[in-house]
Amino acid sequence: MKHICKKNHRYNPMFTILPDNQGQTGRHKCPGCAFEMAMLNKSQGIPACNDDSVLAELPESQAGTVRHKDAFAAYQLAYKY
Repeated sequence: MKHICKKNHRYNPMFTILPDNQGQTGRHKCPGCAFEMAMLNKSQGIPACNDDSVLAELPESQAGTVRHKDAFAAYQLAYKY
C-alpha cells in the first residue's frame, strides 16, 4: 500500500525553488518529508546520503507546491542549512 503525505508542508512556497523530477527513487516522494528527514538526520550527526535511495521509505505527495518537485534536492537543501 502506498503511503501518501498529508502534512501542511506540501504547500510550503519554499519548495517552488526545487527542480522538477520525474525519475528514479525520488519520483513522487514528498520533498517536505525529505527535507524534514534530512534536518533530523543532520541534527543527530548523520552524514548526508549521496544518492536518492535514502528516500525509498518516504511517503509520496503530488499536492501543492511539492508536485513533481525533486525530493532528493530538498533532502540536499536541508544539509546546506
